[in-house]
Amino acid sequence: MIKPLTQYAKASGCGCKIQPAVLQEILQGFTLNAASFPHLVLGNSGGDDCSVYNLGDGKYLLQTVDFFTPLVNDAKIFGMAAAANALSDAWAMGGKPIMANAVMGWPVDVLPVSMAREVMSGALEVCNAMGVALAGGHTIDSPEPMFGLSVTGLVESTNLKTNGGAKVGDVLILTKPLGLGILSAAHKRGLTSTEQDEILYKWIVQTNHVGSILGGISGVHAMTDVTGFGLAGHLLELCKSSGLGAVLNSNNLPKISQAMSFAAQFVLPDNAMRNWNAYEGEIDMQDAGAFAWLVDPQSSGGLLLSVGADSVGEVEAALRAAQCFHQTIGEMVELQTLPNGKILSVI
Repeated sequence: MIKPLTQYAKASGCGCKIQPAVLQEILQGFTLNAASFPHLVLGNSGGDDCSVYNLGDGKYLLQTVDFFTPLVNDAKIFGMAAAANALSDAWAMGGKPIMANAVMGWPVDVLPVSMAREVMSGALEVCNAMGVALAGGHTIDSPEPMFGLSVTGLVESTNLKTNGGAKVGDVLILTKPLGLGILSAAHKRGLTSTEQDEILYKWIVQTNHVGSILGGISGVHAMTDVTGFGLAGHLLELCKSSGLGAVLNSNNLPKISQAMSFAAQFVLPDNAMRNWNAYEGEIDMQDAGAFAWLVDPQSSGGLLLSVGADSVGEVEAALRAAQCFHQTIGEMVELQTLPNGKILSVI
């Protein structure tokens, strides 16, 4: 008898990421100095979503890879979400993905090939809709199912967005509500209703393609997507790369209403607490009610934008034109305005 797909993996979606503290230990001493390679614009030093290579013609090549274990039991939705999540890295840099290769691990003696084909079908549907060639890939026989994409993209050099460009006074905008990890954890545990599953599916397959439009707006000073390290983790990366702090208004954090009851019961992914353990020393948490939403690992989460105050109207107009959800959640500040040793304040 075949169990639900999520039961074949220890963790779900971006919640399967190696916890931040362990990742730092693994990568210690392996930071790549881009200056050592003449055409490398960005390596792994700033936690950016893609590595960036200068093609020498005013364009940069973007390269990334992203994959995870099943976050839902519907194989096709899993494939769609994994594809949307991987492609998002190129959009988060202000660019456009042009080609992808599939990365699949599948327990072929346990799960049927037909289910693996459903995963591939979902990914292909998203890639085709976004004009991205799913051109090849690599598969292995693995104990846990996993799927994602290696993505190649392009961006005009003037449109590149990184973690490191935020400025004091920038407004922080988020383009998807929080709670995707909470809902997927509840789904894995068999606690969700049909309505809650449908809401989860809606958000995880939605792409962040508006990022390529935002790349052309100079007032967008920094941009990233919110995935496995949660809003707090990815905002802290942006802060550190920019040498600034941030203040979040907890009342303005957008939350998926269907996830609220689970958050109140602390139905959270395992990685939520590991995220908090990694970041708590850098956070001035004045509103404990924001805890679950800050550390919840988002799978195929939204874009986080740091926008100059005089460009907020232009950015919001672009998001409305793209029919993209958006919410102002805080601002970037000087580090010395925060309590000693803190980088992020939640009020």
